[in-house]
Amino acid sequence: MGRRKLRFSNLYSFSCFKSPATDDHAQIGRKGYSRVVYCNDPDNPDSLQLNYKGNYVSTTKYTAANFIPKSLFEQFRRVANLYFLVVAFVSFSPLAPYKAVTVLAPLLMVIGVTMVKEAVEDWRRRKQDVEANNRKVKVFGKSYTFTETRWKHLKVGDVVQVDKDEYFPADLLLLSSSYEDGVCYVETMNLDGETNLKLKHALEVTAYLRDEESLKRLKAMIKCEDPNENLYSFIGTLHYNGSQYPLSPQQILLRDSKLKNTDYIYGVVIFTGHDTKVMQNSVDPPSKRSKIERRMDKIIYILFSTLIAISGVGSVIFGIETRRDYEDGKYRRWYLRPDHTTSLYDPQRAPLAAFLHFLTGLMLYGYLIPISLYVSIEIVKVLQSVFINRDQEMYDEESDRPARARTSNLNEELGQVDTVLSDKTGTLTCNSMEFVKCSIAGNAYGRGMTEVERALLQRKSGKPVVEADDSCNDSNDLGKSVKGFNFRDERLMNGCWIHEQDSDRIRMFFRALALCNTAVPEEDKESHGVFYEAESPDEAAFVVAAREMGFELYERTQMTISLHELDPASGRRVDRVYKLLNVLEFSSSRKRMSVVVRSMENQLLLLSKGADSVMFERLSEHGRAFEAETKEHIKRYAEAGLRTLVVAYRVLDETDYCNWEAEFTKAKTAETADRDMLVDELADKIENGLVLLGATAVEDKLQKGVPECINKLSQAGINIWVLTGDKMETAINIGYACSLLRQGMKQITITLDLPDIDALEKRGDKEGASKASLESVSKQINEGKFQMTSAKASSTELSLVIDGKSLGYALDKKLEMSFLELALSCASVICCRSTPKHKALVTRLVKTRTGKMTLAIGDGANDVGMLQEADIGVGISGAEGMQAVMASDYAIAQFRFLERLLLVHGHWCYRRIAMMICYFFYKNIAFGFTLFWYEAYTSFSGQPAYNDWYMSFYNVFFTSLPVIALGVFDQDVSARLCLKYPVLYQEGVQNILFRWSRILGWMCNGVLTSIIIFIFTTNSMIKQALREDGQVTDYAILGATMYTCVVWAVNCQMALSINYFTWIQHFFIWGSIGFWYIFLIMYGYVSPTLSTTAYMVLVEACVPSPLYWLVTVLVVVSALVPCFAYRAFQSRFRPMYHDIIQIRRAEGSEEIESGSSVSGELPRDVKLRVQHLTEGLITRKS
Repeated sequence: MGRRKLRFSNLYSFSCFKSPATDDHAQIGRKGYSRVVYCNDPDNPDSLQLNYKGNYVSTTKYTAANFIPKSLFEQFRRVANLYFLVVAFVSFSPLAPYKAVTVLAPLLMVIGVTMVKEAVEDWRRRKQDVEANNRKVKVFGKSYTFTETRWKHLKVGDVVQVDKDEYFPADLLLLSSSYEDGVCYVETMNLDGETNLKLKHALEVTAYLRDEESLKRLKAMIKCEDPNENLYSFIGTLHYNGSQYPLSPQQILLRDSKLKNTDYIYGVVIFTGHDTKVMQNSVDPPSKRSKIERRMDKIIYILFSTLIAISGVGSVIFGIETRRDYEDGKYRRWYLRPDHTTSLYDPQRAPLAAFLHFLTGLMLYGYLIPISLYVSIEIVKVLQSVFINRDQEMYDEESDRPARARTSNLNEELGQVDTVLSDKTGTLTCNSMEFVKCSIAGNAYGRGMTEVERALLQRKSGKPVVEADDSCNDSNDLGKSVKGFNFRDERLMNGCWIHEQDSDRIRMFFRALALCNTAVPEEDKESHGVFYEAESPDEAAFVVAAREMGFELYERTQMTISLHELDPASGRRVDRVYKLLNVLEFSSSRKRMSVVVRSMENQLLLLSKGADSVMFERLSEHGRAFEAETKEHIKRYAEAGLRTLVVAYRVLDETDYCNWEAEFTKAKTAETADRDMLVDELADKIENGLVLLGATAVEDKLQKGVPECINKLSQAGINIWVLTGDKMETAINIGYACSLLRQGMKQITITLDLPDIDALEKRGDKEGASKASLESVSKQINEGKFQMTSAKASSTELSLVIDGKSLGYALDKKLEMSFLELALSCASVICCRSTPKHKALVTRLVKTRTGKMTLAIGDGANDVGMLQEADIGVGISGAEGMQAVMASDYAIAQFRFLERLLLVHGHWCYRRIAMMICYFFYKNIAFGFTLFWYEAYTSFSGQPAYNDWYMSFYNVFFTSLPVIALGVFDQDVSARLCLKYPVLYQEGVQNILFRWSRILGWMCNGVLTSIIIFIFTTNSMIKQALREDGQVTDYAILGATMYTCVVWAVNCQMALSINYFTWIQHFFIWGSIGFWYIFLIMYGYVSPTLSTTAYMVLVEACVPSPLYWLVTVLVVVSALVPCFAYRAFQSRFRPMYHDIIQIRRAEGSEEIESGSSVSGELPRDVKLRVQHLTEGLITRKS
């Protein structure tokens, strides 16, 4: 009898391969399950009638046809733009106090700039689409050969060939692969962010289709679900050769995933273009608007109310005065000719005239509303994002990744973060596992000291641990660096394990690590060594550790695993080949993985590794020889922050195995709803009676600079919560290592790891266990609140640690507020064993219930919900793929860059945007109210004080560029001082610069400036002889003089507000003033029919007159005095944090720069402010 041929379908255990005919398949043909695909049959008449979408993909927001209407709609959704559009239309009527073109021109310019920005961003997206749509793929054509075509030309039903390391062009049904059984490995990083490889498997009935000759005869039909967004499910049936075969997700290859470790695959296109699952999932992330922007809308409404109010006041007074012009048949102001006028001024119809004047006032005083505010803020935020992207201090050389602002809408929110919610693995740690310790046969091996152990030792001794004591940094005794291996112990290294007393168990231990995995060895073309494609970093570390100890996995086929093993007898490496019979895969519910292999001595071995919670209960009586020692070692490893797995084995009896395999094969191929349960039961049956070998301990090292970053953020008053899936012991010790938990902190622990609850669960009393758990969590929360009260009295910092089970109950509606109150009173919070749902729910709770700014940071697909739920999402572009980055608002390469992103860029952006908006409203109120005072002076005649083009260009040319420069370049203190004094960050958290009192203060300053300019100018100029011929000041000269004073005053006010001057600020401020004079000269030379009141007004009237220049100087100085006096008083008697540091820096800049004693300590004034801040923070949290 020939040797039986093994196939992968016999090896793997669960739903990877067989597609059970579940109840869902009965829905085929019904609503939602109506798709029909004719495979390799393009001329089929039924196929031609289906008219499915093509494979062309577009991610752009606009098309050539809809860009103008859609973009205009987006622009006029803003209330200010809509207002100016209405005003522009009304300005064509006699009601308008100015020419229509003077309103349309700035409106068109603002709208045009924004539309150009939208068009550029959309063009970039279109370029990416063109690149994707024009990729090449091989298609099986009518000539029965494969020819290259572009992705966009693919059609449903086409048979395609995808080669190794290529992306799948559409959603495909896997027909076959270069492996005999149709197995292929797929990387889904673009879909779910995971870099570990997924195993896919074709149906056995199609696995033989491996050449063009066999594909000629392929004619099949697929009936399946309609396009949907669910990445992890697929329901369909293959009709082939008169039979029906149920399909599952294991036969589906999704668009944008990549083929790995497989030479090629053949597949049938099922979904194309926007019908593919990845495109069905490509919805825009939740729209996030900053709180400052939302408050800005309220300010706009206030200005609208002010506009309506002053227009109403003016119309009422105008109506009263108009009525008085005709009394008892006599005309009071006869020179206005009320007997010969229109309805705009009719003493006999005064109410109508007042209403029409009200409409005129709405247009005239419209300059209170800053037309260029929105576009200016957009420009500033884009430029701020450029500075974030180009910050060399946030560039990671190792990964060659800079910081990335994926949105510019939230820049200022970076300066207002109150709570940071962070993932641990891959975010605080590297997610690059290193094998550092192990326990074998009751003996602990590995002499290195981990970062957590160093922190523990420092906590116990109270003294810093010298870095040199840590030999963990040396990879091995040879000093060479090996990725994934950071183990040092002379008892095992360099083959010395063969001299150990338990060398047989050590040999079996490392043999199990080399065999019990799904890693695929690949040759490194540069170094000609071997590296491993593994499903997880842990698994790769185990295989590397086995290799370093003399058990090198060098080849894997469908049926065998080949090792170079160190032979204890000869001391040489020998080749050993093991037949792979079964793989019982790891899953989150099983928490273990096993393989069944046959050795060269024909011995059947079951090798298993898994979590201690499930492995110890599966040990046989004679296999527990050193259980107690191993448990003690595992506890010690967990305290050191290491991740542990238990390793065990079993020698199988040939007869027992044959019987089990028959049952197992029958269960796998069963097409019943309980198939998975049967497979689980049979896996449990063979994974018993194990013999303990030992335990592994791998370290996920902290990223560089994490403790310092967390310490700085804490000093800035930012609360930090860590949401992790680790055990409580591991999470606590990692917390100490990264300074999240600190010496002197009082720790509150909430856990349901209690004997009473365990007993209820073991009895199966789910209702009783649930009730007892809820009561226990409630009791522990109340006890924590009592500790909170006592800690507040002694000024002790608190930390809260809660496990995942307890967290589920703490998020119950009955307890969530109590839990939140307790958590907010703690300086640090750690949530252990958290699921992705827990992370999102906790983030939502903190955000909605506190109203404070939340920032979530993570690196994996399981963090996406948390990132999108938070006000700001920051993705770490690390080892777990790009899913978190794709869902984030900002991306950084390392956690430590969060310190600079918040304390420097966040602080600057918040300050700049807040100052910019306040200044915008100040300058517009200062300008708009001069119009109102002039109207009042002229009995609300409706005549504007300024020339039409003066008013139009005010916001566009004469005052816009300095405010943009402020928003981009201004710094209250340098980046070094921002990091040195984290207390500065509280200006944003407390919203000091954009609270209502400050906003109203700027508005009042604008009103005061307008009063000073109007009163001083009119009283100085009117009735004064200005020209050489003795002519007094007329309307044109008064308007030009008053406008000059406004331009000077608001630009000089900007100069007073700026803390950090560059040549750009000087150029824009003084250039804007200079441009006003250049404009007035050039406009003055235009024909008087066009320039009207501006004709030669500067050259002939203003420049020759000393009075014009004297009034300008006196009025501008007078307008600036109130704000200057207030700032001088505030910085001296009520200084803000940046004021104090600025003053100290000015007084002793050399000392601060040189780093003497002054720089080592905070100034005394700052200390007092910090103490006041700390007390305020404690009060706020309570």
